[in-house]
Amino acid sequence: MRKNFGKKPYTYPQPVFIIGTYDENGVPCAMNAAWGGISNDTEITLCLSAHHKTVKNIELKKEFTISMATASQMVACDYVGIASGNDVANKFEKAGWHDTKAEFVDAPMIDELPICVECKLISYDSDSCVLVCDIINVSVDEAVLDENGKVDIQKVEPIAFDPFNNTYVKLTEVVGAAFHAGMTLK
Repeated sequence: MRKNFGKKPYTYPQPVFIIGTYDENGVPCAMNAAWGGISNDTEITLCLSAHHKTVKNIELKKEFTISMATASQMVACDYVGIASGNDVANKFEKAGWHDTKAEFVDAPMIDELPICVECKLISYDSDSCVLVCDIINVSVDEAVLDENGKVDIQKVEPIAFDPFNNTYVKLTEVVGAAFHAGMTLK
């Protein structure tokens, strides 16, 4: 037996992306975006409605960052998703975050989130809410690297959105080697 949920955006995992921008005065802003993913080798596609302050900043600057939400920053990551930059001028600061200007784009890296993707806008359609961006650079805080310089997922503690239960889940357990485990069935 199966239970039908109907036409819903329910898939696993749904990344919790934190979108970072600067406004016209250089003030950092951030929002939580759970609907997005890789759409090409160097592209990410997001579903963002036009009313967001962060989207207005993206349309203005054409550049932004995408950080991966983490378990240790879950409360702040959720906060920037429920508070509007249109209503709360110091939302970024209220989240307890600090910014460092990204190296390759005019947008903030969130110091408290260890993985940051620097992006340039390719296109945005306000009717469909589809935003496509070009990945310019990915930077990782050395504190979450292992002794071989690789990202240690247990140190990062990325979270995903569970749309079935409206919860965040921590992604840290490795269950197999990609592009290798299936070889046993060949």
